[in-house]
Amino acid sequence: MGNNDINTRIVKKKKKRKLRKRAYILLPLFIVFIGALSWAISLYIKADSVLTDSYEDDGRDKSELRAEKVDPKFDNVSILMMGVDDNDHRTGNARTDSLMVATLNKDEKSVKLVNIPRDSYVYVPAYGYETKINHAHAKGGPKATIETVENLLEVPIDYYVKVNFHAFVEVVDALGGITAEVPYEFKESNSMDKRDAIHLMPGEQKLNGEEALALARTRKLDNDIERGKRQQDLIKAIVKKATSVNALLKFDDVIEAIGDNMTTNMTFSEMKSFISYGTSGSNIDIDSSTLSGVDYQPANVYYWQLDQQALTETKTMLQSHLELQTDLTDSSSSSNTSDSTYEAEQDSSEVNTYNTN
Repeated sequence: MGNNDINTRIVKKKKKRKLRKRAYILLPLFIVFIGALSWAISLYIKADSVLTDSYEDDGRDKSELRAEKVDPKFDNVSILMMGVDDNDHRTGNARTDSLMVATLNKDEKSVKLVNIPRDSYVYVPAYGYETKINHAHAKGGPKATIETVENLLEVPIDYYVKVNFHAFVEVVDALGGITAEVPYEFKESNSMDKRDAIHLMPGEQKLNGEEALALARTRKLDNDIERGKRQQDLIKAIVKKATSVNALLKFDDVIEAIGDNMTTNMTFSEMKSFISYGTSGSNIDIDSSTLSGVDYQPANVYYWQLDQQALTETKTMLQSHLELQTDLTDSSSSSNTSDSTYEAEQDSSEVNTYNTN
């Protein structure tokens, strides 16, 4: 056997060894890739099923303030977020415990988040007179609330998301808790209305779902305005945690948490259009604010009387962020107002079967 044959055999053996080494390296990577792909497909299918079940047709093809239907893939849109206490021991439509409007600008990947205090004294079309804005949902569900908010802010409400307390608790727990600032020591009811079940001390700390809900609900030592600000901060904390890399493996639990605890007029396809806001390469730009006003108490019924100048500025801000082409007229005229004493008497005569904390 010549030297050339020996050298050829040695070269072939070395190539086989290299191929084996590559196979040993690539095989685990391939298995991981297939596993991740299978998990992603499974997660997608589950999300499709769960979120599709959350869909509820609100009877509108589009907002009456829109010339044509919007597509969140290409257009700036608005979302009305409603938090309600839909526990089993309550009957009928609950009042909204929290109410926020989010406008999303597609090009800027930015969000304007406006909190509407639940005691805001506004015209509610479903009633035909001014009363607390949180009464709208009790009267006519999401549809009546949307009509009221559109009349108040003069911007179209394209989508709504309604969640109950259980969704909030379970999502926070699914994410492994969130970090928040507790302003003072307090005791608060839990999601099942067990009195003083939650006891928190002041300071920045990690909160589980029930603790985060207690912080979002309480207003015993301040007011509804400060509570609204806390709710916005908690939403930001949830968004930050949910869009972090560490949260990827928790999405399965998050989807489960949403389950039967959410209703929306968004299809799963439309929901997917908002993914780009969380994958734009930087933190989501969320600018939060609250409708300002003053205490107003006719006939011993408490309201939050909105500051009209600040309200006008908020309308302009939201219209600009949505880049609305049509000038909207001011509908907050005296034609929507009624005798305040009569309205207060109507409010005071209602039987309050809901939590007013």
